[in-house]
Amino acid sequence: MKRSDFWTTAKQNWRALAYLLVLTVLAVVLVVVCVRRGQDAAQPSPTPRTSAKVRKDAAQALLDGMTTHEKICQLLIVQPEALTGGSTVTGMTDELAAALREYPVGGVLLSAQNMTSGEQLAALTGALADGCKTAPLISVDEEGGRVARLMNTVGTTKLGSMYSYRAQGTQGAHDNAQTIARDIAAYGFNTDFAPVADVWTNKRSSAIGDRAYSDNYDEAAALVAAAVKGFHDGGVICCLKHFPGHGSTAADSHNGAATVDKTLPRLRQEDLKPFVTGIAAGADMVMVGHLTVPTMDDVPASLSHKIVTNLLRHDLGFRGVIVTDGLQMQALAQYSDGEKAVLALAAGNDMLLELDDVPGAVAAIEKALTDGTLSRAALDESVLRILQLKLAHGVAAMPENG
Repeated sequence: MKRSDFWTTAKQNWRALAYLLVLTVLAVVLVVVCVRRGQDAAQPSPTPRTSAKVRKDAAQALLDGMTTHEKICQLLIVQPEALTGGSTVTGMTDELAAALREYPVGGVLLSAQNMTSGEQLAALTGALADGCKTAPLISVDEEGGRVARLMNTVGTTKLGSMYSYRAQGTQGAHDNAQTIARDIAAYGFNTDFAPVADVWTNKRSSAIGDRAYSDNYDEAAALVAAAVKGFHDGGVICCLKHFPGHGSTAADSHNGAATVDKTLPRLRQEDLKPFVTGIAAGADMVMVGHLTVPTMDDVPASLSHKIVTNLLRHDLGFRGVIVTDGLQMQALAQYSDGEKAVLALAAGNDMLLELDDVPGAVAAIEKALTDGTLSRAALDESVLRILQLKLAHGVAAMPENG
């Protein structure tokens, strides 16, 4: 057929050709739709997360079923040796099981001494999870670098300090956090006291040092926010520390008093930035350090209502769980465990970390509730936050009527 004859025929039958073209396009679209539907059908549907309203109602149901003693115990995160008063715990014993029944704590903190092998560690965390009426936070300090309990015992992924990865940017911060989270979750942990939100600006001090993500406030803010998402993507609860910022202090609060010589406006422009972005990224917990900020209060931050409640809870709008740094540290050596517990709760903390005298602390809190030093309404608010956190991450089971 000549080209002129082809175009003559096409002009005479243009309607048929247009119809054929439309049918062809429709056929291609139909094939694509069917293929995509088939692919979607082959993928499991994501399990819908319970809404905040459902979790709040469920937490209230759990709270309503608790005695005052059980509520107080929910405020405590302790090392297992604090419950037994004996030698290093590496497995469930009758003594530990009885102690958990008497003091059903809100969380347990394990350290390297509690870890001898992967199999042993998984068995221990499983037994601890089953040992309390309400499942506890099974927690650890696993930051990478020099603070790495599992990495140096059971051999999880080898990671350097987070500071050494700062050039990798937010993707590196996310991926490292996700790796740590997946590693510890595999051994039964549901909570990591990380990431470090301090900024290493005092290079003459090793109190924080290379545990920080950066020595630049804005860079640290971006990296910490990315790490929060990484921990969540790895399946664990995370905790920003050490509020309102330990990176500029000369002293280490583990060893004695540590002072932050900055005004609140300066803190907002500097040290608070990683906490603000970490909270915005969805951090579950914030740990308050035993750092004295003389321009704000004359007591350590962990015992300061101005810093815990006014600054962190109200000004920064943090709605999650606030926990103290370890209460056995020398910065608080002048107080008994009972005094530390009452003062920290009065300041606005929800949870108390590493008390050695559990019976003494519980008795002091009970007395403070009786004489009005602490309010029962505040106790219930703290326990509700703790229970909602546990429900949100599947640590505690939804009540049957929830």
